[in-house]
Amino acid sequence: MNVHIFEVPMDFGASRHGSDMGPSAIRLAGLKRRLEALGHTTVDSAPLNLKPQEYSTPGTHTLRYLSPIVRGCCQLAQAVEESIEKKEFPIILGGDHSIVLGSVAGITAATKKQEKKVGVLYVDAHGDFNTPETSPSGNIHGMCMSASCGIGVSELTNLYYEGIKIDPKNVCYVGCRDIDPGEKKLMHNAGVKMFTISDIDRLGINNVMQKVVDFFKTRVDLIHISFDIDVLDPQFAPGVGIQVPYGMTPREGFFLMEEMNATNMVCSCDIVEVNPVLDNRNLTAKTAVDLLARLLGDKLY
Repeated sequence: MNVHIFEVPMDFGASRHGSDMGPSAIRLAGLKRRLEALGHTTVDSAPLNLKPQEYSTPGTHTLRYLSPIVRGCCQLAQAVEESIEKKEFPIILGGDHSIVLGSVAGITAATKKQEKKVGVLYVDAHGDFNTPETSPSGNIHGMCMSASCGIGVSELTNLYYEGIKIDPKNVCYVGCRDIDPGEKKLMHNAGVKMFTISDIDRLGINNVMQKVVDFFKTRVDLIHISFDIDVLDPQFAPGVGIQVPYGMTPREGFFLMEEMNATNMVCSCDIVEVNPVLDNRNLTAKTAVDLLARLLGDKLY
């Protein structure tokens, strides 16, 4: 498989600095070497050319850094669309989770031409389904999935091309454990599928993933995975901007990726919120490499 690795050093969407260094940390943890050892061909793109957050205008308190986020995500969307059209597998390394606005816009722009329907598996401790009216912080990394589903301000919902990027009924969450009250109502109304950390506790990761796979197989042709590393418990992934206790184990994350690989439906993946400033000996970035390797065919035996 031809794998195209995109580095998106953008942390405009979050309050804490450092996730802009996440792509470099994942690269230094040996991502290319690991994927090539699995028989894949890797292609690199130069990191997106973005000014650091401290040199950019923050904008309004309800939509912080809106302009640079839109600009950066449009660049990413075009690059991802071209990659899909070349029959590559795009891996997008964040950066904060606002980059999913560009990932999903690029993927759906390409797959619409192929007349294929895409679903999104959103693996995250958070919902990222706020709007400026419900967001406690005004940070766009907490609004990126709602905007991709057509809910929110037009600058985000119409990013790259006009209209809804993904039908919320084709979105499935796994691992959530920190959802704001306002976004919870929005998610219920939109009709997204949800498997919280409590569902994993109650059913086990194997049963949850069987339900996830069944969910996608009945409604879409292709799947984009958006994996926020903060879905893992902080003891295993300390290098994240927002640590939420009592999360998934790496083994559960690996199993999730292995099961998604087995579907032969995954067309792309982004992995976000690795913050080496807060990490311990690049542990979180190394775990990100392990997760991506499992998605692309690595097996224990």
